[in-house]
Amino acid sequence: MADRSFEQRYQDNDIPWDRPRPDSNLIDSIQQFSIPPGRVLDLGCGTGINALWLAQHGFETTGLDCSPTAIQKAEQRAAEHGAAITWITADFMTADLSGPFDLVFDRGCFHCFDSLDQRKDFARRVHDLLTDDGLWLSLIGNADDVPREVGPPTLSAAEIAEAVESCFEIVSLRAGCFGGGQDDPPKAWIALLKKRA
Repeated sequence: MADRSFEQRYQDNDIPWDRPRPDSNLIDSIQQFSIPPGRVLDLGCGTGINALWLAQHGFETTGLDCSPTAIQKAEQRAAEHGAAITWITADFMTADLSGPFDLVFDRGCFHCFDSLDQRKDFARRVHDLLTDDGLWLSLIGNADDVPREVGPPTLSAAEIAEAVESCFEIVSLRAGCFGGGQDDPPKAWIALLKKRA
């Protein structure tokens, strides 16, 4: 992943994925699948809006992003709300993280990896950070929908399954949209995955 380009985009405030509200898919998934509060890693947390929601709903929350500017904004947001969140500036693939986590939440990180091998490595990394019955909730650009000229990277359902199936059971893979309040949100896969033993 291109840490420098993400950092530059945060510095330039060129961050169309950053929304003023938590992603509705996160909230819906927590409620629909009765995911209890536990230790959660918000991977690629950006300016911290989803991490803040998780912390406010009883989760022991760690937010990680490769952009120092994003983490600085996230720290300010958490301080304004009096939320206790651990923030880490690092590359997820090499970060020294103190797991295990009950839940890893990823809104738009997994789909940034171009090759199958990279995506498999990403899935193994998530797997290794989870508790035995841990869950990974990933919001992924949907390549099986009508293509858009502007939007996030996309993957097909088959590409997702091929990358994760050795490490995860697919609990749910449904088509939807990134939920942050945009008028015309990009299409997404909402993938809830359970760690395989």
